[in-house]
Amino acid sequence: MFVLFDQGTPVPIRPFLKEHTVQTTAQRGWDKLKNGELLRAAEDAGFYVLITPDKNIRYQQNLQIHTIAIVVLGNPQRPVLREHVEHVVAAVNAAKPGPYCEVEIPEQ
Repeated sequence: MFVLFDQGTPVPIRPFLKEHTVQTTAQRGWDKLKNGELLRAAEDAGFYVLITPDKNIRYQQNLQIHTIAIVVLGNPQRPVLREHVEHVVAAVNAAKPGPYCEVEIPEQ
């Protein structure tokens, strides 16, 4: 499955998604795109999942018109996220077209 890391998604979690093809918005040259443009570009390029730390995306965009699954990191801080990365992997593995999923990661 093709997975896109939005700006602010810690790249060190990439190896945990070894069953997937992962690229970053910077690698694609999309790091300047705003949410709606980014979602369209990702869908057009065949990405299935967008992982983002942007908790406001569901309020800023009409997600019902998009087919890409969105996984939002509840806490994108690397040390905390690394301890709970299995929750992110599970959310990506369970992703279905269109839904929004927030992965709750405890504050420490």
